Amino acid sequence: MKFSAKQIAEVLNGKIEGNPDITVNSLSKIEEGKIGTLSFLANPKYNQYIYKTNASIVIVNSDFIPEKEITTTLIKVENAYSAFASLLEMYNEVKLNKSGVSDQAFISASAQTGKDIYIGEFAYIGENAQIGDNVKIYPQAFIGDNVKIGDNSTVFASVKIYSDCIIGKDCTIHAGVVIGGDGFGFAPQNDKNYKKVAQIGNVIIEDFVEIGANTTIDRATLGSTILRRGVKLDNLIQVAHNVEIGENTVIAALTGISGSSKIGKNCMIAGQVGISGHIEIADEVKIGAQSGVSSSVKKKGAVILGSPAFDISKSRKSIIHYRNFDRIIKRLEYLEEKFKK
Repeated sequence: MKFSAKQIAEVLNGKIEGNPDITVNSLSKIEEGKIGTLSFLANPKYNQYIYKTNASIVIVNSDFIPEKEITTTLIKVENAYSAFASLLEMYNEVKLNKSGVSDQAFISASAQTGKDIYIGEFAYIGENAQIGDNVKIYPQAFIGDNVKIGDNSTVFASVKIYSDCIIGKDCTIHAGVVIGGDGFGFAPQNDKNYKKVAQIGNVIIEDFVEIGANTTIDRATLGSTILRRGVKLDNLIQVAHNVEIGENTVIAALTGISGSSKIGKNCMIAGQVGISGHIEIADEVKIGAQSGVSSSVKKKGAVILGSPAFDISKSRKSIIHYRNFDRIIKRLEYLEEKFKK
């Protein structure tokens, strides 16, 4: 699809400087701009590229004043980054605007499906499943018995949602995610073997949640594993049984959360963090990358780092001391030797 500078400016309520009839059909980074693409400039570090980019249209802040001649058409807006993000969202909606049910999909006779849905090839919809309006289920997805998926949610290819799990409205679940697999529950026996403990709970995912590719969320032993409204999970995260993650908490890749831990609202957890089981983390806590959290964090807004994790300022000082450890030991040995003499 092609769009003119005039059409884009109308959508963004922007002002055109250049050719209003020039058209674009794809997007690009400003340093990689090609003829027929749309880009943006928001960070002054990239100003140099606007004078040599081949992008046909560039969105800029309204206060941007070129220091030399440019060949591209400008669309000036109040906030270039925000405007471009809005365009990306609209572009993505158009690109992913699929509809219809494939003849090669399986839908149980007892399942309920809403209006304007998309179900791709080889998708499976189990007994008594409930699929809301405008839901998109991509090829080879598995939706188990009694699963509920709310309106406007998207389930990408090869996602597996086990029985009895509940997905809210406006959720996005990326490829390879497994929701509702068994929690890691095994009881040690006298003969040193382990007896599996049946995991009969479910997973509840509230509205506006996004889950990155190949993340796994285990079903509860009893009750529910819960992701509250607005949670955002990156790729390759493990959420164990009976965990609860509070509203609008964001978690980066390769983090693992052990069973029955509760994480508060508006937390930010960096990559490769390990969180022990049966602990609580207060609201608005920030946890640095590769931290190991082995005990509860009760202070709202705490910022922690390290393994075991503790206050970030003290952790940084400890890292400095650790780097100097060899020098400190040599100094101590020198002083001990001097004291003996």
